[in-house]
Amino acid sequence: MNLNNKNDYKGNILVVDDTPNNLRLLSAMLTSQGYEVRKALNGKMALTACRVVLPDVILLDINMPEMDGYQVCQELKSDRVTAEVPVIFISALDDVLDKVKAFEVGGVDYITKPFHGAEVISRIENQINLRLFQIQIQEKNNLLQDALDSLKAVQVQQIQNEKMVALGQLVAGIAHEVNNPISFIYGNLQYAGEYIQDLVNIIAAYQQEYPQPTTKIEKIVKEVDLNFVTKDLQTLMGAMYRGADRIREIVIALQNFSRHDEALMKQVNIHEGIDSALVMLQHRLRETTHRPAIAILKEYGSLPLVTCYASELNQVFMHLLNNAIDALDQSAINSQTRDSQQNEHCPNASLLIQNPQIHIRTELTEANTVKIAIADNGLGIEESLQSSLFNPFFTTKPVGQGSGLGLSISYQIVVQKHRGKIACFSSPREGAEFVIEIPLEQPEYL
Repeated sequence: MNLNNKNDYKGNILVVDDTPNNLRLLSAMLTSQGYEVRKALNGKMALTACRVVLPDVILLDINMPEMDGYQVCQELKSDRVTAEVPVIFISALDDVLDKVKAFEVGGVDYITKPFHGAEVISRIENQINLRLFQIQIQEKNNLLQDALDSLKAVQVQQIQNEKMVALGQLVAGIAHEVNNPISFIYGNLQYAGEYIQDLVNIIAAYQQEYPQPTTKIEKIVKEVDLNFVTKDLQTLMGAMYRGADRIREIVIALQNFSRHDEALMKQVNIHEGIDSALVMLQHRLRETTHRPAIAILKEYGSLPLVTCYASELNQVFMHLLNNAIDALDQSAINSQTRDSQQNEHCPNASLLIQNPQIHIRTELTEANTVKIAIADNGLGIEESLQSSLFNPFFTTKPVGQGSGLGLSISYQIVVQKHRGKIACFSSPREGAEFVIEIPLEQPEYL
């Protein structure tokens, strides 16, 4: 409002009436009471005056040429800037329907001509006091909303910190415990294979030197099927070697993901973090009863080392990849449900589950930032929901399948901790793409 602290100033009143005598009368009466008064002879002048200086109260006549009071009020209420200004109608019309229409178009009060000065002053003061009260309530509501948003942010941050510490310790502990025995197995498999081959060679040499074995040896050779065992040993050793190598890759991925033994901020290879998250999610990428295996399409750009909080950024990759897999799973379930219920109306409904994909792109921009995009080809996200995706505790997943914290935590990590940006781009039936962009260097690291 335009109220100030001067004792002789009570507010800014705009009087709109096409009768000059009425304008002079109202202006003189209100000015004597300490109000600042502006006058308008018609509706268009009134709208222009409101745009120049927003009044605290408008006294509005109904019967005016070109644009009557009802039309003026409707124009005022349709404009976001003037919508909250209280409008008091002053008119000689005393019919109940006229009064009802005045309130329907947005008027807050109605004074019938001829009016009493004390009545007009009293009603104006009531509206100004009410408006002041509304503004105070709105300010308090804004403060409460800010406090609530801050509390939610603190809760999310606390949850994230606890999760990261617990997850980092758990992952690092598992990686450490598994690393020792698997290193022993992996390191000795090569020697075991060589020793077995030596024994096979010795047996072959014996067979050449003593082509006629004893009855006992012939019986043993027949029982164990020596030819099959010697051939299958090589296959077994190859399988064991590949299995041990896979476990070793998982251990390395766990170590890269947790980064438990590294400084909080460090120059790292972003691609290693993404690959580590993919290794940990390998079991979710496999074929299910609802869909084929999810294909991972990588389009990695040439990136230098990026200064970041590695473990937390890895957490973002994990959240986004998990969400992409969830979206593809849900898309497959929805498509199958539509196929079974209304196949004749939706013959192409199952196309979404034929080739589920997650496309990962990275690039170095001209602005010296790193951009990471993770996209799926699921059902997408409704436009009405996209503005709330990064709010704490908001989730698009079915009840019981999401906490609504993953994207909120990701937003805090990317935007607040890395001074970056995260955005979602999605259209119905065309999947969703989440794009992260962070600076190549962080100021506090330089």
